Order: sequence, then C-alpha cells, then structure tokens
Amino acid sequence: MRTGTEKEKRSRGRPRGFITEEVLEKVRGVFLAKGFTGASLDELSAAAGLNRPSLYAAFGDKEQLYIATLRFYGTKSIEGLDAILAGPGTIQQRLARVYSAAIDLYTAPPHRPGCMIVGTAAVESPTYPKIAEAAAELLAAIEKSLERGFAASDLPRKPAPAARARMAGAIMYAIAIRARLGAKAADLKAFANSMVPTICA
Repeated sequence: MRTGTEKEKRSRGRPRGFITEEVLEKVRGVFLAKGFTGASLDELSAAAGLNRPSLYAAFGDKEQLYIATLRFYGTKSIEGLDAILAGPGTIQQRLARVYSAAIDLYTAPPHRPGCMIVGTAAVESPTYPKIAEAAAELLAAIEKSLERGFAASDLPRKPAPAARARMAGAIMYAIAIRARLGAKAADLKAFANSMVPTICA
C-alpha cells in the first residue's frame, strides 16, 4: 500500500500527461527565437511547462535538449517532405509545393520562425561538434528524401537523382537564409519557382 509520502514523491517527478513531442515543439519556439546559446534554462522550462529538474531528467542538459529538438524538427520535416514528393502531379509541381510549404513555415506570423538548421544550428556548429553532427545528419536525410523523389520521377537520369537533390537542397537553404533576412513570402516563392525548371531540366 502506497503512503501519502510515496504518492507525493511520485508527483514531484514528470507531470502526468507528459508527451515528449509536445515539449519539444514548445521548446523549439524558444530555440528558434533565441538560438541555442541565447535560450536560458528558465525560458526553456517555462515553455515546456516543466521545472528544471524534470526537464533535465527527461532530456539531459541544454545541448542534449537542443539536439533532441533538432532531431524532432528533422523527423517532422522529412515526413512532410516525403508526403509532398509522393503526392500527385509532376516532379516539377511537387518540388514547387515543397518549396511553398517550407516558405510558409519559415515566414509564418507573428515571429517568422525560420529554419532551425540555418537559423540556429549553423551558428552553433563551430563551437558545438555534437550539434554540427546532428545538423549534418539532418541535411543528409533531407537530401536523401529529395533524391528518392527524383529517382521515382520520369526525369532523365543525368544529372543523377543525387545531384538534383543537392541542387534542390541548396535552393532550400538559400530560401531559408533569405527568409531569415526578412524577404517576403511572395518573393521567395517567385525565386523558388524560377529555379524548379533548372533543377528538373
């Protein structure tokens, strides 16, 4: 039989209804706004709705929390990318939809969150090798998703699907940088649409 003290001890741990994905989505907003080094543990704890000991018990230190958030962001991004590339239409139409969806995400009001890789991971990578490694893994996974999309299309085999994927990824990163600098969504979409024929030539 559990005593009142035992129940109290259990209640001090992870809150009931704790969902990892929900916490990572909440702290992602802090990392996007403040960056890895700029985000304080108090801000992250407040966003997560967890006290600092609970946050540490669930995810480890701030770097581990950031990497978990980056990987969560990457998983969701690649799921969306795969879904669009497997959707209807020509590969040109699907690639244009990929860019449009990314631009809508990067420029969403009210704070224009941008891309987590370009906006935060790239800045921290020279100082934090584990962040650099996680970001590189995510970039490789994004390019692999694009490569699968091109390989399944009826485009000529030259350039190879992997080469097209690298080109498409480079345009994605250019879009993310421009979005971070305040470019309008309409201008970004016009730029992306102008590059699709070249990538798919």
